[in-house]
Amino acid sequence: MIRIASVVFSYYPSDPRPRREAEALVEAGMSVDIFCLKGSNELPEEKVNGVHVFRLPIIRTRSGKLRYLWEYGWFILLAFYKLSMHHITKRYHAVHVHNMPDALVFCSLLPRVSGAKIILDLHDPMPEVYMTKYSIQASHPAIWLLRFLERWSIKFANVVLTPNIDFRNLFIARGCPEWKIHIVMNSPQERIFKAHSDNVSGIHKKDFIIMYHGVITERHGIDTALDAISLIEKEISNLIFKVYGDGDYVKQFLKKVEELNLKNIVHYHGHQPLEIIAGAIQKVDLGIVSNKMSPFTNLNLPTRIFEYLCMKKPVIAPRTNGILDYFDENSLYFFEPGDPQNLAERIVEVYQNPMRCQEILKRGIKIYQQYQWEKEQKHFIHIINNLWKLEAAKE
Repeated sequence: MIRIASVVFSYYPSDPRPRREAEALVEAGMSVDIFCLKGSNELPEEKVNGVHVFRLPIIRTRSGKLRYLWEYGWFILLAFYKLSMHHITKRYHAVHVHNMPDALVFCSLLPRVSGAKIILDLHDPMPEVYMTKYSIQASHPAIWLLRFLERWSIKFANVVLTPNIDFRNLFIARGCPEWKIHIVMNSPQERIFKAHSDNVSGIHKKDFIIMYHGVITERHGIDTALDAISLIEKEISNLIFKVYGDGDYVKQFLKKVEELNLKNIVHYHGHQPLEIIAGAIQKVDLGIVSNKMSPFTNLNLPTRIFEYLCMKKPVIAPRTNGILDYFDENSLYFFEPGDPQNLAERIVEVYQNPMRCQEILKRGIKIYQQYQWEKEQKHFIHIINNLWKLEAAKE
């Protein structure tokens, strides 16, 4: 049996990409140990759907630059120790490391020098994330350092994974060999995000329900969404806006809800497991991805788009390069990033034109179906098997 360790500076199983990939490895007959953060109500060790989870005693706080550095550094040291100790007894064949941070890949030093293959999963390009998060320029010394660490992290790894075309092109432009990097899309697991046969959008029930889910940060434009809702609350009298997620912008978000007098319209549900999110999508009429324009969001293809389409729900998304690589005006509703008036117009368009909405939705679903997790999973396992078929034959 191929034995794989996975390391992620996140919570498991609530982080979708590590969960999808770890469970795919288990389904393919491999053994998977994952080392991750420990939430306040989580067990230090347990098995989740066949994945052996080891949680390290660090809680992510999102409370500032110095705190981030401390959390990253302490987690890398703990992960290095735990992974090394487990490797001595289990002899992992491969280590699958998820960024951020990129430097987390170096915690797999002992497995690497003893023959294990290293898989670096670049969820996001760190320089662009930090340029966006802290409003700093590409010439800033911190960004130079992040690009330096990215380059050496990629060199350290045997294979690199990333979730979309623009990310792959960016990493290649910064020196990653084309043969080394593969796209594994952020497609939802259909067994969780499963649409019912009667799951039809565009037919108005008692309420017209709009949904936002994901990390609540300023760059994700939750304030833009609230401004758009305030513009149309009288035009769509049965409007409900459901918000799921947490992040460093929650206090500002809730304050803005009060300032705009939207407490009867906006329902905030906090962070919820994937299964709850999927159940919530089942009951909505429209999903929105309200990202603002930034060096990061311009390249990103948000997973939430696929999650709504998987469940046969229309979605409004920002007009950015990462999304336009896959969708056009006939397969997705677009708005100009950061423009609440334009977002409000798109919401009203969906509400008033259900037939047109269904046409666009059907074309969007066809595009999503090209990248269903069933297909992406086979591609992912193919990459792993190509790394390990010789070692597996020796067992």
